[in-house]
This record gives sequence, structure tokens and C-alpha cells, in this order.
Amino acid sequence: MFSKKMVLIVGVIVLITVNIIVLSATTKSYPAFGLGHLALSFVAPFQEFVTRSIRFIRGIWENYFFLVSVSQENLHLKKSLNHAIQKNNQMQETELANIRLRSLLNFQKAITNRVIAAEVIGKDPSAWFKTIIIDKGKADGLKRWLPVVVAQGITGQVIEISNHYSKVILIIDRNSAVDALVQRSRARGIIKGTLADQCRFEFVLQKHDVRIGDIVVASGFDGVYPKGLRIGWVSDVIKRDAEIFQEITVTPYVDFEKLEEVLIVLNPQRHEFASQQ
Repeated sequence: MFSKKMVLIVGVIVLITVNIIVLSATTKSYPAFGLGHLALSFVAPFQEFVTRSIRFIRGIWENYFFLVSVSQENLHLKKSLNHAIQKNNQMQETELANIRLRSLLNFQKAITNRVIAAEVIGKDPSAWFKTIIIDKGKADGLKRWLPVVVAQGITGQVIEISNHYSKVILIIDRNSAVDALVQRSRARGIIKGTLADQCRFEFVLQKHDVRIGDIVVASGFDGVYPKGLRIGWVSDVIKRDAEIFQEITVTPYVDFEKLEEVLIVLNPQRHEFASQQ
């Protein structure tokens, strides 16, 4: 069986051959007048048809190869672009990871206590609890209630532990509590988490001076977090005449949505950061 392509090519060759034979015959038999003129009138439309057909087929053929070439080149360029984008993304991730690790390393140098770095490998999917899972556990020297920090400030504390993994409750969890004070005025209270990823500064008396923008730090009196380590800044203060305590909102310095690496303080000292106040 012949392919359609072969049949088309053979047909074109036959048409060209017939055209040449007819023209040759008419030219020898009829120079320019009489029947020769009649033959030319008959053959010319046929020749025009053949010529246009050849040009049409040649145009399609050339355009076909051109489009195939362009398509292949376009595919190659897309692959090269995707490879470049992927490589660029990897480089950006590496650069960001290096920045975070340098920040943790510099912060670690400022701590005389022994610390261990850990990677965040999971988060509680529930909106009611704010906890994370880290890739360090008993085998790495961790135990319950150890403080977890980053360069920006307090993150939380270890509440559950296995040989190689631990669960950390964040300070924005409603069940978390940190004994804290205002760095400027020394007003003292308890930092509690909220559902809005912020904290309430509870049990601060009305008479104490607290202003928006004040820095809140760990007091060290809870025996968990080193004294002077930053927690957040006061973002709202409400004083009601009939109330004993102020209503204070504190925005944490730590961005918990972007938490990827943390430090666990293995032997915390309450007055570690007292000199920073």
C-alpha cells in the first residue's frame, strides 16, 4: 500500500510530465497560429493549475517543516526556562536558609547556655491549638518544659517528647503562659495566647504605665524562659474605670507562620538576658 504522501508526489510528477509533453508537441506542430493557438488556450489553464498546485504543496511542505522546527525549538526553550526557574528557586531557598541559620548562629553566640538547633517538621492542623513538631527528642538531650527560642524572641516550650521528636506549645496557644514585664516601666503580668495569633498581657494593674509600642520581655520568674528575652510589643491598651486590670494586646516578634528552625535551651538560666534591659 502506498502512503498518501507518496501518491501525492507521484501525481504531481505525472501532471508535470504530461504538461511538458503536451507543450512540446504543440510547440513543434503549431508554431504560433491556427491550431497551435487553440492548443495553447487549452494547455495554459492546465499548466497554470499544475504550477499553482506545486507552489501550494511546496508552501505547505516548507511551512510544515518550519512549524515543526519552531515547535521543537519552543519545547527546548521551555525546558531550559523551567530548569533555570527551578535552579533559581533552589538558590533562593538556599540563600534564605543561610540567612535564617546565620541569624540563629549569631543569637546562639549571645547565649552562654547550651542550646541545640532543631527543624520544624510539622504543625497542628487544628485552629484551636498552636503547636509544632521538631526533629529532636530524648536522644538529643531534650526534656519537657525546656524553652524554645529564635533570634526574634520566645517561641514556646517543649511539652511532649519521644526519642527523636518533640512537641512544642507556642506562646500564642491559649494554654501557654509566660511571666513577663514591660521593659520600660517594669509593669509585670502574664502573657497568654489567643486565637488571633496574638497575646494578651493579663493581670497588669491599672496604675502601671503601659503604652502602645512598649517592648515586653520575659521576667524570668516562671523558671522557664531566660529573663530579658523578647516576647513582643504592646499593640493595644484599654483602661476601663470599673476594672482592676488593663486590657493589653501584645503582638509577638516571632512570625509563627514562617517558623522553620528553632533553638532549644538545654540549661536555661533565669537571668540570662538581664543585661539587655
